[in-house]
Amino acid sequence: MSAVAQGLDRYDWARIEQQLDAEGWALLPALFTPTQARELAQRLDNHKGDGNANGVHRLPTPAGQGERASLDAPMPTALAGLQAALHARLEALAQTWAQRLGRDTHSLPPALPNPAMIHRLRADDSHPLEYDADESAFPLRLVALLTAPGHDFTGGEFVMTEQRPRQQSRPLVLPLALGDAALIAAAHRPIRGAQGDYRATLRHAISRVRSGVRVGLELPLGPL
Repeated sequence: MSAVAQGLDRYDWARIEQQLDAEGWALLPALFTPTQARELAQRLDNHKGDGNANGVHRLPTPAGQGERASLDAPMPTALAGLQAALHARLEALAQTWAQRLGRDTHSLPPALPNPAMIHRLRADDSHPLEYDADESAFPLRLVALLTAPGHDFTGGEFVMTEQRPRQQSRPLVLPLALGDAALIAAAHRPIRGAQGDYRATLRHAISRVRSGVRVGLELPLGPL
C-alpha cells in the first residue's frame, strides 16, 4: 500500500461518513505532503503538446478553462493505492446511497472509463460547474489542491452547489490548502425528508484564477 493510502488511518472515518451523509463533502486535510503534491502537479510538464507521454494524456480544453490531462493506466502507484483504499473504506456508504436513491446495483451497465485528472488554471481561467452523469460510477470522488493558494495563485476557489427539489441551489466554497483533499458527491446524494428520501444534485466548479497558477487533482473512485 502506498504511503498516501496508509496515511488514511489518521482520519476519523466515522465522522467523515457522517459529514458525507449530511453535507455531501468532507475534508481530508494534508492528505498529500507539499512534496507529493508538487510532484503530482509537475506531471503536466512531462511533455509538450497534445497526446500521450509518460502516462499523461493531454485533453482538448475550451478557451479560458486552462489545461487538463488524464493519468492513463497504469496510474501512479500512490494514486492507484489511494483509489483502492478509499473505495474499500466508502463502499458500504456508496451501497447505502444507491439503495436510498432506488438504484439496483446488480443491473447497472458497466461504468464508463473515468481516469484521474490533473487540471492547471492560469490567470483568468476558470472551470464551469459539472457533475458525473454516469449512474454506474462510484458516487464519491476525491479532489485535491496541488499548489498553494496565496503563494502560487490567488482566486481559484473550489465551489460546490447543491440543488434540492423545489429549492434554490446552495453554494459552498471548500477551504483547500496545498496538499489538502476533499471527498465530494460526484453527482447525487440522498436526503431524508418527511416523505422519505429524495435526490439532491451536486455540481462543482473552480472560480476564476486572479493571478498565478492553480493545479488540482480529481480522482474518481472506480465503478459502484
